[in-house]
Amino acid sequence: MQIPFLKKLKPHLSLNDPEWGRGSKDGKRDDKKPEDGPPELDQLWRDFNQSLSRLFGKNGNGSNGGSNGGDGSGADAAKLGIVVILSVAIFFWMISGFFIVQEGQTGVVTTFGKYSYQTGSGFNWRWPAPIQNHEIVNVQQVRTVEVGYRNNPKNKLAKESLMLTDDENIIDIQFAVQYKLNDAAKWLYNNADREEMVLQVAETSIREVVGKSKMDFVLYQGREEVARDVNALMQQVLDRYNSGVHVTNVTMQAVQPPEQVQEAFDDAMKAGQDKERQKNEGQAYANNVIPKARGEASRMLQDAEAYRSKVVATAEGNAARFKQ
Repeated sequence: MQIPFLKKLKPHLSLNDPEWGRGSKDGKRDDKKPEDGPPELDQLWRDFNQSLSRLFGKNGNGSNGGSNGGDGSGADAAKLGIVVILSVAIFFWMISGFFIVQEGQTGVVTTFGKYSYQTGSGFNWRWPAPIQNHEIVNVQQVRTVEVGYRNNPKNKLAKESLMLTDDENIIDIQFAVQYKLNDAAKWLYNNADREEMVLQVAETSIREVVGKSKMDFVLYQGREEVARDVNALMQQVLDRYNSGVHVTNVTMQAVQPPEQVQEAFDDAMKAGQDKERQKNEGQAYANNVIPKARGEASRMLQDAEAYRSKVVATAEGNAARFKQ
């Protein structure tokens, strides 16, 4: 079913119209062209403009009369068409500047490639491209960087995990860093390779902390303290870089000697444990024997004191009888 506009337009554009491409309505023809020959392009264009003029209520035979009036009306119709097309194009260009930012996200708007401002969640508008552009960043997402391994602590990366302690021992460490973004613009524009930057800062920080600690401290009682120190040092460096990163947690996944010396380390550890066990057993034996020995010595002293008193009393009694 044709719409009314097409119904109205069809009679004016029909090639079956005997006047279409055959000159003006005054009956004049170009004597140089055959009567049944194909219409000229210029004449087809003039007839098309006259049809548009009649369609939009224009008079094809204006005050100038003849074909000159038709040419003026056609030009007006063409201008009107251009205005309509440009208006529609501008409308769609303007609405292309609308965008939606979800909860937990931030929109970062640039003007001709330079940072302008940030938007919150909701329905936003900016000047369409190429004047302005935007990028949406999730600032609530907890991101993770792994140092010394990938995906699983068993998948070790020796170039990242092996490091030297203060007492010149080598240990193998795998740990993970969790972080969020506190400034989307800094995160986007202050560092070229952002995730790699966080990884390098984490690796540098752990090496500095471990390099100031003894091996036994890192392996056993000092793991939590090492993690806290790495967290604080990372945050200082990232703030200095204006990275827009907030470190939320550092988790030590595994800390052990290198695989090459693991067996020897286990033997040394076992020997140390045996030594400690024997020391504890000796201390327990001493704690059991010494009180008994002290008790026996005290009893013997008491017996000796009683015997001495008895002998003295007997001697004094004999001496008294002798005097009588």
